Amino acid sequence: MIPPNSSVLEIGCGTGDLLASLQPSRAVGVDFSANMLEQAREKYPRCEFVLADAHELCLNETFDFVILSDLINDLWDVQIVFEVAHRHCHANTRLLINSFSHLWQIPLSIASALGLAKPNLEQNWLDVEEIYNLLYQADFDVLRTFPEFFWPLNIPFIEPLFNRVLVRFWPLTWMALTNFFVARPHLNSSENNPAPIVSVLVPARNEEGNIPEIFKRVPRMGSQTELVFVEGHSRDNTYQVIWDTVAAHPEVNCVVLKQTGEGKGDAVRTGFAAASGDILMILDADLTVPPEDLPRFYRALVSGKGEFINGVRLVYPMEKQAMRFMNLLGNKFFSLAFSWLLGQPIADTLCGTKVLWRSDYERIAANRSYFGDFDPFGDYDLLFGAARLNLKIVDLPIRYRERKYGSTNIQRWKHGWLLIKMVAFAARQIKFV
Repeated sequence: MIPPNSSVLEIGCGTGDLLASLQPSRAVGVDFSANMLEQAREKYPRCEFVLADAHELCLNETFDFVILSDLINDLWDVQIVFEVAHRHCHANTRLLINSFSHLWQIPLSIASALGLAKPNLEQNWLDVEEIYNLLYQADFDVLRTFPEFFWPLNIPFIEPLFNRVLVRFWPLTWMALTNFFVARPHLNSSENNPAPIVSVLVPARNEEGNIPEIFKRVPRMGSQTELVFVEGHSRDNTYQVIWDTVAAHPEVNCVVLKQTGEGKGDAVRTGFAAASGDILMILDADLTVPPEDLPRFYRALVSGKGEFINGVRLVYPMEKQAMRFMNLLGNKFFSLAFSWLLGQPIADTLCGTKVLWRSDYERIAANRSYFGDFDPFGDYDLLFGAARLNLKIVDLPIRYRERKYGSTNIQRWKHGWLLIKMVAFAARQIKFV
């Protein structure tokens, strides 16, 4: 979905039907056919249409979205057009592409010869890996790719069954008619930019024994590092210990909040709303993810390697009591489910440490109603939102440690069933639309 306040450039717009249907605040269509553009201007006077060759386009303007729909199969030089698209991108632009799968070359050629399909110019038949490579050469990062449309005929029940459901599953996935790509301009290191302020959010429930260690071990990052504690209805003395430790460390910039709602997800939203940083981090108060690892998350974000840095506990060996066996199996299951659901590899969905820019979090929060507000952990809320905004999600492995104080707040069966329901709901909103 493209937000209505976005600017959109479609290269190869034809008669403008797709561009106009998106209803962006600024819509510019480009095509080399004067006849098609005449029809487009007549039908859609609110859009701007430009007569130009895609290989030579120069509008001296950037857009939020650049669309190449059913175009690259017809281009003389695909890489050149990708480079032209790049010139019309800013740092947060998303490039959206769909192209016919090369597996359909023979069936479409036969259909054209029999008069069952419109004849085309000689086509480029590029597979997914070839398009990936050309995007890389043009300085784009591919965020996700997914198949669409297995059944080309509009037959009631059959068409939606195949094109909305079955095409998501193997073996129909690799037999789909088209492949869609979402890419972004490759971001160069921002080392010369002003150092950002970092807010480290610490949801804390029954964690009084870990609070002093957090103050000692959280490194200073960016131009300033802020600790934001959200205490959540503890049965021990966590809230008072936080204030006592704040008083003992006047050199640390701190915000202390008492949670009014329930669950870690509510604590995350409460803390992020009060944080002042340009970068938002989550650090679980149980210290199973070492605070000393946070600078690695910081570097991955500010260098442009990713826009949503997700901690992964399942790569390196864990300390013996760090995670119960059934919890480990559950985490691996949800990782596979999310990787399929979001079209990006997600190796660990419930690691508490996640890092993103405040500006991206605010966009996720603004779109939260799309998935509903029922995530008790906050992890899925952020992952769903990041994927829907096509942020570049990067997994960062850490060594998961054994809890030294207190016990886990996770109820494996109750929360596991809730997570399954959340995945099913998200599938309807993301996968089967």
